Amino acid sequence: MSVIFLSGPIGAGKSAVAQELIKILPAPLSYIEGDVFWSFVTKSGERSGRDCFPVIVRSMTAAAIPLARSGFQVIIDFSIPADFIETGRKILKEIPFDFVLLRPSLEVCIQRASSRRVGAITDEELMRSFYPRFESASLAAICDDQANPPTLARRIAEGLEQGRFRVA
Repeated sequence: MSVIFLSGPIGAGKSAVAQELIKILPAPLSYIEGDVFWSFVTKSGERSGRDCFPVIVRSMTAAAIPLARSGFQVIIDFSIPADFIETGRKILKEIPFDFVLLRPSLEVCIQRASSRRVGAITDEELMRSFYPRFESASLAAICDDQANPPTLARRIAEGLEQGRFRVA
């Protein structure tokens, strides 16, 4: 069927929105939570998290292929910058995909990331350095500090249906 990249900076609300999308998108549907892929790297040796990041993104994209080829719509929930789109196209080949970018304000992302019950991220410098990777002028982002996850999920579902997020 297709792959949906649900992307945005840390704290954008991707996982909360993904859980709402799961409720409203039709079956068959598969969900790949990108943060789980970090656990696949048990010993990175001399590699930093920054070095492992592209490997993790490519791995989760490749993991979506058999699911999509089997008729599933696949949601990949991870902070994937827009500069990955070309690589995603090469990996997915003929599989159609959508790129949905959630981008609330930096302040909202910092607040959300630092107040997580599990996996809180309090490094503001990291957040401030990572956020600009999601300010691509070539993508239409959903920049909404007020909407709740169910509302955003409905907007995304409508956009998917209308082909608004499809990558050519």
